[in-house]
Amino acid sequence: MGILEGKQGIVFGVANKRSIAWAIAQAWHQAGAKLAFTYQGERLRENVQELAETFGSDTLILPCDVSKDEDIASVFGKVGAAFGGLSLLLHSVAFAPRESLEGDFVSTTREAFRVAHDVSAYSLVAITRAAVPLMKDGGSVVAMSYYGAEKVVPRYNVMGVAKAALEACTRYLAYDLGPKRIRVNCISAGPMNTLAARGIAGFSEMLKHYEAHSPLKRNVLPEELGATATFLGSDGAAAITGQVIYVDAGYQIMGM
Repeated sequence: MGILEGKQGIVFGVANKRSIAWAIAQAWHQAGAKLAFTYQGERLRENVQELAETFGSDTLILPCDVSKDEDIASVFGKVGAAFGGLSLLLHSVAFAPRESLEGDFVSTTREAFRVAHDVSAYSLVAITRAAVPLMKDGGSVVAMSYYGAEKVVPRYNVMGVAKAALEACTRYLAYDLGPKRIRVNCISAGPMNTLAARGIAGFSEMLKHYEAHSPLKRNVLPEELGATATFLGSDGAAAITGQVIYVDAGYQIMGM
């Protein structure tokens, strides 16, 4: 029996087979969880459907624009009807206009700042709030962050600021929801070759830098993120909340 046997979860953020969200979904599924998925726009529907249906043709797959409260309400209404309750929630959603990930941070427009924070940080608050009534017996919320929330990563720009907001949201949500036995944590992953990451200028150099300078002298693997998220979703992490867990081959400890 898997350590997540009997738990139900919902996954936000799968775009394709390289997505961190997909690596975590696979790990949760292998650990025994029953999952639902959301997708952003028709462009991604076919990709998500093809992947999710490998867990069974009856897997729940729902459209959701996390910047729209009506979409979020619809998703959790349908998940509640299908599952009756919820134990796990994965937030692996981030977006900033491409031009804001190039050049200098000081050039960030007001609109790019708003969009990045709405989609990448506030959405965690919105979907967690909608999940709370379904987490009657407690639950685990996991969000994905990156080291650019803590230190300057050139060209990560407004996304780093949005990730810092995401990590702060995690702590405040953990405080609010602790009495309901709902835990909220972040995984801060090393750079991964995902669709979103390829939008960051100089990303290939970032991968090489981590491999050269991290204590483990390599980059993190998708299945390692899945293993960490599975632990955070399990009863073994029952006393862990409000934390940022670094899964980055140790890079975060380095000063030089």
